[in-house]
Amino acid sequence: MTPDFGTSLRQTESGCKFPTPEPAKDDVEIDVCICSFRRPEIVETLAALANQNPQAPGFRVIVADNTADGRAREWSLRAAGELGLDLTYVHAPANNISIARNACLDAARGRWIAFIDDDERPVRNWLAALMREAQRGEWAAILGPVIALYPESEPPWLRRGDFHSIGPVWRNNEIGTGYTGNVLFRRDLVERPGSRFRLDLGTTGGEDDDFFDRLRDSGGRIGFAPDAVCYERVGPGRAGMNWLLRRNFRAGQSHGARLRRRGRIPQGILLAVGKAFFCGAGAALTWPDAVRRNHYFVRAALHGGVAARLAGVPEIKMY
Repeated sequence: MTPDFGTSLRQTESGCKFPTPEPAKDDVEIDVCICSFRRPEIVETLAALANQNPQAPGFRVIVADNTADGRAREWSLRAAGELGLDLTYVHAPANNISIARNACLDAARGRWIAFIDDDERPVRNWLAALMREAQRGEWAAILGPVIALYPESEPPWLRRGDFHSIGPVWRNNEIGTGYTGNVLFRRDLVERPGSRFRLDLGTTGGEDDDFFDRLRDSGGRIGFAPDAVCYERVGPGRAGMNWLLRRNFRAGQSHGARLRRRGRIPQGILLAVGKAFFCGAGAALTWPDAVRRNHYFVRAALHGGVAARLAGVPEIKMY
């Protein structure tokens, strides 16, 4: 059932595939981008954005709807009208997350672009914390943590192990790559040729890994704002071990694709297979402890995905 949030805000579609958005207001510093796919929870995300600290920079919200039927149009526009948000809706069909992400980049007009998922809830000082870190360091992009919220009905090992929260991956005291669940980056970076999300990764996943890998390859540095927290509820479709194994196998394939591009195939396969066997042995040795055992299984799936992609196995589809 469609939530009722009062009268509708203006619509921005012009009939073309990617409508030209109205210019952002002069005081817009950040375009907050949300890619939506059949999640009414986007209304709660918009409510959290409307509740940002008054000291936060001026921002506009861009909702890119990745469904063929424009399911998020009424949810987002009505909610924005009720909440007083400056919001632009873009219809960006269909079923390919890179299409929606690129539509957000095309619609952005602010100096900075932020991405947040349509089922996440940012804390009140989210944007302010991201901007403080942006001003403190010379970063091309700034990540914030995504903290998972688990229903009480889920297995205890899942909550204790916290398998779904997301944070930066550090390599040699630097952040190796990024993610689009909670990030702020400079808009001028995506005005360069070849700076869009790859459409061929938009159904398999890994499009954000690839995007931030290219950003780093061009010299961009990634910072971290630990106070810029977003919370995400873990739904039943993602709570099981099968989903965790599949997600981490796919993440491993993304890393394997990077190694393939850099010509590190034979040594990469040997290392990944060795790590996968090590993790399998760790799971066997820690079998009575569900948290440690399942962490080993998840890591084994990750390294298995690296080896599989290096060996030429195509990426599995996550969307």
